[in-house]
Amino acid sequence: MNGRGDDRRRGATGWRALLARAFRAADTDLTHGPVHTAVILLAIPMVLEMAMESVFALTDIFFVARLGAAAVAAVGLTEAVMTLVYAVAVGLGMGVTALVARRVGEGDDRGAARVTGQALWLGAATAAVVAAIGLGAGAEVLRAMGADADVVATGTGYTRLLLGGAASVVFIFVLNAAYRGAGLPAIAMRALMLANALNIVLDPCFIFGLGPFPELGVTGAALATTLGRSVGVVYLLWKLAGRQPHLAVARADLRFDARLAGHLLEVSAGGILQFLVATASWVVLMRLVAAFGGAAVAGYTIAVRIIDITILPAWGFSNAAATLVGQNLGAGVPARARAAVRVVMGYTVGYMAAVGLVFVGAGAALVGFFTSNGAVVAHGAACLALVGLGYGFLGLSMTLTQAFNGAGDTWTPTWINLAGFWGLQLPLAWGLATAAGQGPRGVFVAIAVAEVAVALIAWAWYRRGRWAEVRV
Repeated sequence: MNGRGDDRRRGATGWRALLARAFRAADTDLTHGPVHTAVILLAIPMVLEMAMESVFALTDIFFVARLGAAAVAAVGLTEAVMTLVYAVAVGLGMGVTALVARRVGEGDDRGAARVTGQALWLGAATAAVVAAIGLGAGAEVLRAMGADADVVATGTGYTRLLLGGAASVVFIFVLNAAYRGAGLPAIAMRALMLANALNIVLDPCFIFGLGPFPELGVTGAALATTLGRSVGVVYLLWKLAGRQPHLAVARADLRFDARLAGHLLEVSAGGILQFLVATASWVVLMRLVAAFGGAAVAGYTIAVRIIDITILPAWGFSNAAATLVGQNLGAGVPARARAAVRVVMGYTVGYMAAVGLVFVGAGAALVGFFTSNGAVVAHGAACLALVGLGYGFLGLSMTLTQAFNGAGDTWTPTWINLAGFWGLQLPLAWGLATAAGQGPRGVFVAIAVAEVAVALIAWAWYRRGRWAEVRV
């Protein structure tokens, strides 16, 4: 008994030490030592980072909902436009992570710093374009999204401010990607924790005019979010100037280098298109479901929100795969990169398959937590049950996609997404829902089928091994 008790205490102490290392921005050599340990050290802060990013939208909608339907509609329509900004920022971040991880693995910390410097230039250019459009045409953006006069009058300030402050979005994504590539995800996690804490405090202050703050209504939500993210960016820049391990950016690294910036943009282009393909697919699916009434849309929307939340741990582990693949390929140990992918795959597939079983068995209860409408619950539960059947395959495709991206092969998952989503999922969804008369259930079946197809295609391509030969 004492022996087993000692083993348990040693195990608990070991996990506490591992968690402590994960929360510290410690310099860890990811190209040596136990692969499982490296995965956990990266994945824990990355999972929390993903969760923190989702809290922004939840916080805003929680407070804005008290202002009425027009305010909520303005937030929803603006967020739909912001997905384009996210696509560029996330895609650029994929290129940054791949190049920074590769340079760190090669032992070229100066090269990693130069990549980060060029990422800031590209981020600034992107933010300037978005800000010019948003500040000059906020109302027109809402009208183009189909907003009525009431929504335009209520939400123009929100749209102008959120798009005008796009730099806070772009820079936080790009800088966090650089820290992930350098194996320092705890810094990215801390930045988003700080940004979210400020947003949570400032949201009600600016929206409702608490204390000395002006009452700005829905525009106050945009101001709080932009200020919160901006403070997060300042924190990231401050840490960058503080000579972090593998990412010590000096003034010389900030000089614009057209060749390196062009190379970074070339690697990132596949990531940008990759994200746009997936986002556009979900938009089209929503339009298909909308043809079958409000209950179907509501059920599908709730199901997607549940999916978005439950998928976060798998995204965190998958991002760990990207960093480990990039650094170990840079260090010239592709076998270790493959081992890292196998370990991450075990976590993501196992976790997602377990969640899928919960969706199949308890989908109605999960949707019922958000609504008591029987028709909405029925549609949402059907979506979760069918999507859940392919959830383990989704975990597989997420891991392999990030492995490709970490290797700098951003175009392979882009073509796979085009084939799986636009070539299979959308035509199948339309055919089953409309031509075959299955309604929303046909859309849900198409989602599950595409999950399986994309995973199998990605697995077949991964087995060919060409991703490990990419030079970036």
